[in-house]
Amino acid sequence: MKHRSTRDATEDLRKGGYLIQIDDEVESHLEMAEIQRRVYANGGPAILFNSIRGCQFPAVSNLFGSIEQARYLFRDTLEAVRRLIEVKIDPSALPRNPLRYAGVPLTALTMLPRKVSRGPVQKATCAIHDLPAIKCWPDDGGAFVTLPQVLSDDPNAMSNLMRVNLGMYRVQLSGNDYEPDQEVGLHYQIHRGMGVHHRAALDRGKPLRVAITVGGSPAMSVAAVMPLPEGLTELTFGGALSGRRIRMITGNHAPVYADADFAIVGSINPNQTKPEGPFGDHLGYYSLKHEFPVMQVEHVWHRKDAIWPFTVVGRPPQEDTTFGQLIHDLTDPIIPTVIPGVKAVHAVDAAGVHPLLLAVGSERYMPYLERPEPQELLTQANAILGNGQLSLAKYLFITDDPDNQLDIHDIDAFLNHILSRVDWKRDLHFQTRTTIDTLDYSGRGFNQGSKVVIAATGTPQRTLASNPPQDLHLPDGFRNPRIVAPGILAIEAPRFSGPESVKDTQNFVQQMENGIQLDALPLITLVDDSDFTARSMGNWLWTTFTRSNPACDIDGIGAKSVNKHWGCSGSLVIDARIKPHHAPPLIEDAQVTAKVDARATRGGELAKYL
Repeated sequence: MKHRSTRDATEDLRKGGYLIQIDDEVESHLEMAEIQRRVYANGGPAILFNSIRGCQFPAVSNLFGSIEQARYLFRDTLEAVRRLIEVKIDPSALPRNPLRYAGVPLTALTMLPRKVSRGPVQKATCAIHDLPAIKCWPDDGGAFVTLPQVLSDDPNAMSNLMRVNLGMYRVQLSGNDYEPDQEVGLHYQIHRGMGVHHRAALDRGKPLRVAITVGGSPAMSVAAVMPLPEGLTELTFGGALSGRRIRMITGNHAPVYADADFAIVGSINPNQTKPEGPFGDHLGYYSLKHEFPVMQVEHVWHRKDAIWPFTVVGRPPQEDTTFGQLIHDLTDPIIPTVIPGVKAVHAVDAAGVHPLLLAVGSERYMPYLERPEPQELLTQANAILGNGQLSLAKYLFITDDPDNQLDIHDIDAFLNHILSRVDWKRDLHFQTRTTIDTLDYSGRGFNQGSKVVIAATGTPQRTLASNPPQDLHLPDGFRNPRIVAPGILAIEAPRFSGPESVKDTQNFVQQMENGIQLDALPLITLVDDSDFTARSMGNWLWTTFTRSNPACDIDGIGAKSVNKHWGCSGSLVIDARIKPHHAPPLIEDAQVTAKVDARATRGGELAKYL
């Protein structure tokens, strides 16, 4: 079905058995988010909340509750879009296989957005305080839009729909210093297209025209987060995935998605900022209060039958995990054309997406020499870290796969492959004093941190251990060694209390240098709770890569620098303890948890997912 509105999508999901409905009253303050988290975690369908206390609008969450559900939503267009992308990245594919790509020209006709003077989103008006004030985590700074479609107009090409930027940047509706009903906070980060438009507005000294739309076709939410090949804009992609051209209302405001359920229309004074946040984010912590642009609200429009779609952002997996899976579905064929020699890249969801990248590349430099160390892999690693949002990664593990045996989504097997081959004296390559994800507080400052490339190739150098050595003796203060996976050991370390705690890691590696050989355990993580860390691969990924800054927190047994290249002869050690400058982790409100527990005892269709 080709949906125009959120109501179209919810009714379609209902018919397919992918929706449950809650008719009794719920609270937008924490309760709806708690229900959403539980339903997602238990594999449940979309949830339609028909009665929100103090709000006239219904809301729906978990529209993308699973990859199967997302594929159902786009069942009429997904394959056509996949083939369109294939032709976009390789035009010669069309004449080579005309039967496979016979429908591509028809799909292309649906792509181009078109201007209209009116649309369903303008049927009624309201104020910001009338919108669902959904707060997801106890310390959030206010109510947020969690599935926004932020449209900015290029100041150098006003109302040129091919120059409109569409992105999913979070929007704070209330709280902090915002003037009620007149201002909303707009948080966008580095390497986002809206920044180009904001820069142009600054250069002109004029306001940046912006529209925030919510709802409409679910394809627009996907388009807002989709990394697209050059020449394919978000609005054209949205048209292809929705199966119809995206209608955009133009006038004395930013272009507005005509079929959206809601629209907040206004502008940004290029020289004004206000504190935005805190907000529970996809790394599993709060992103703290910082200065971000402010949008002056001019209009709030909505459909007559509007439904407010929302999601919850928090430690993965959450509903946005499905976005990542869908993106991989569509973009995996793009990677080799964007970065020559790279076969696949995987941003690891369990590690908070941006902190950890896995990549499979190629080794084709002078193959007749059969040199065992990485060569072309390093060129490819630099290309990956120079490419858009991939550049936000802190850790990049890259290897080649000459026999095409590796599944980049099988994280255990991938790490086993790397750790059995890595030579820590040679295969670590740091970038210091550089940018990292705005939401990542493990670095030395806002947007500031470091990166490390771990590149390994050749034949295995070691067999990885699945148990700690029986005669392992740890330095004082270190305890409870636990195997996470073959070759990976988690050890509890003293709590990190301040600058002096850096010496804990230094003392550990120095005292271990003359002890038992740990070659079969090439990677050691120092943590606050080794039982928790080793309980699952997901726990280890989250703990290790969200709580460490490579240049500051990596050490190693037998470490030394040779010609300014740092390496170690023994195990690599990552200090993944919580530090005082880290953001606090997300914790549910106990009273709301008890309230939802009580709801589960009432029975009914919802209860089995709570």
